[in-house]
Amino acid sequence: MKPNKSNRLMPLLMAVCVVVGILVGTFYANHFSGNRLNIINSGSNRINNLLHIIDDQYVDKVNIDSLVDMAIPQILADLDPHSVYFSAKDMKQNNDELKGSFSGVGIEFVIREDTIHIQGVIKNGPADQVGIRAGDKIVSVDGKPFVGKVVTNAEAMRRLKGPKDTKVKIGVIRYGEKKVRTFTITRADIPQKSINAAYMIDENTGYIKIKNFGENTYPELLISLAKLSQEGFSNLIIDLRDNTGGYLQSAVQMANEFLPKNKLIVYTEGRKSPRQDYMSDGRGSYQHIPLVVLINEGSASASEIFAGAMQDNDRATIIGRRSFGKGLVQKQLEFPDGSMIRLTVARYYTPSGRCIQKPYTAGDNQDYEEDLLARYQHGEFFSQDSIKHTGPAYHTSIGRTVYGGGGITPDIFVPEDTLGMTSYYKEAAMRGLIIQFAFVYTDNNRPKLSGFDNMRDLSDYLERQNTVDKFATYADKHGLKRRNLLIKKSHNLLKTFINSRIIYNIMDEEDWIEYLNLDDNVIKTAIDVFENNAAFPKKPEKQKN
Repeated sequence: MKPNKSNRLMPLLMAVCVVVGILVGTFYANHFSGNRLNIINSGSNRINNLLHIIDDQYVDKVNIDSLVDMAIPQILADLDPHSVYFSAKDMKQNNDELKGSFSGVGIEFVIREDTIHIQGVIKNGPADQVGIRAGDKIVSVDGKPFVGKVVTNAEAMRRLKGPKDTKVKIGVIRYGEKKVRTFTITRADIPQKSINAAYMIDENTGYIKIKNFGENTYPELLISLAKLSQEGFSNLIIDLRDNTGGYLQSAVQMANEFLPKNKLIVYTEGRKSPRQDYMSDGRGSYQHIPLVVLINEGSASASEIFAGAMQDNDRATIIGRRSFGKGLVQKQLEFPDGSMIRLTVARYYTPSGRCIQKPYTAGDNQDYEEDLLARYQHGEFFSQDSIKHTGPAYHTSIGRTVYGGGGITPDIFVPEDTLGMTSYYKEAAMRGLIIQFAFVYTDNNRPKLSGFDNMRDLSDYLERQNTVDKFATYADKHGLKRRNLLIKKSHNLLKTFINSRIIYNIMDEEDWIEYLNLDDNVIKTAIDVFENNAAFPKKPEKQKN
């Protein structure tokens, strides 16, 4: 009997089915159950796919947006200290300072003991127009209490800022009163000025203080220079101390005003960013005025671009202390949800070729963040010999030696003034007692203080009022024990701080800055440079008959 043909083929068919089954199983295993992991382990989509897996399979419900907001900053922090991420809600606040204006109520405040203390009121702003004063304490917003742990800078900004012409009702307690005063304020555009002082220091010397490089810095500079021109200035001090920077274009425009044609201001270069040179066009109106630029460890980024351009082109004398050392160029990249990253794409270089950026270790920002403290402890704030240059020497247009390795080293070093610094003064300042006393003194003497038309007359009056002794009595009642020997040693420091805050409360920011400059060693050094004809460009010697 012949065996059935189909029976003979059965083992072969079964073998084929097994093989096909294995292949199909492998295919489905790879392309469905295991595909996500394969994608996660290769290519640039790993993070995106990981988030999909978490959203799809994690045991509990996860807020993916929140997870992203936490993850992206960590990724960027591993690159360099200045690549950063801003969530959508933080974007507007971070841009406001450099914009020409924002809508709000027009106050400056500090938070102390879980309460907002109004530190300054912008002249003719919405708060000023309804009668808000420096020293008032905000205790409610729109009828709801606003004191305690809920009071943070971010929350205060959220409640007080708002669209133009909208109203906000705030309750304040004024010194010496128990009853809450209620004010309804109509929000308005609050100008954000980059230049907070422009005045004549003496009959020849103009002074301009620039706090940042914003959208309106250059036009503000031109207005300030025109004002000083009317007053006959022949020398100029530009104060960039504690100016943390801002827009590159504003620094370039400003440098162009002081440089002759075809001078390199700054250049940028990166792995994917070809070198870009920023040159002067020769249209500046102040190319020949003797110039001094003031910097310190708080001067960064655009401040260093301007100072470096002036120094390397031998256009100005740089006075003060070594600048911060922030020379990384960030590009803003926005996401569809309104969030944004600022990604470092290049470095800044001064005309001589110095990289402004100080050294850092990618992924470890602690040493970088503590650099200024390390400089202080090393003695750099007090001795020029303590400055550590990590880069090679470079040369200016006329061959002067300048150094790279981070920041701009001044031509003339002026140490930090610590004369009279005591533990009593430090505690009085850190606890906010001096500012509190200034508020109290101002309110108690407002009719008299408001009668002075200028800072000099008010300063002379305060000199005769023994404000230091009055402060010591006030501080003793508020927990800072009177220490007569320490108070005597710190008398000048205390007097300057106390009187400056009273002047700030009564007058404006320019008067406050002018008062502080009266006894400033850096300003005195700048004046000496002009008097000795040592500023760039040097004035021609007068001919003797």
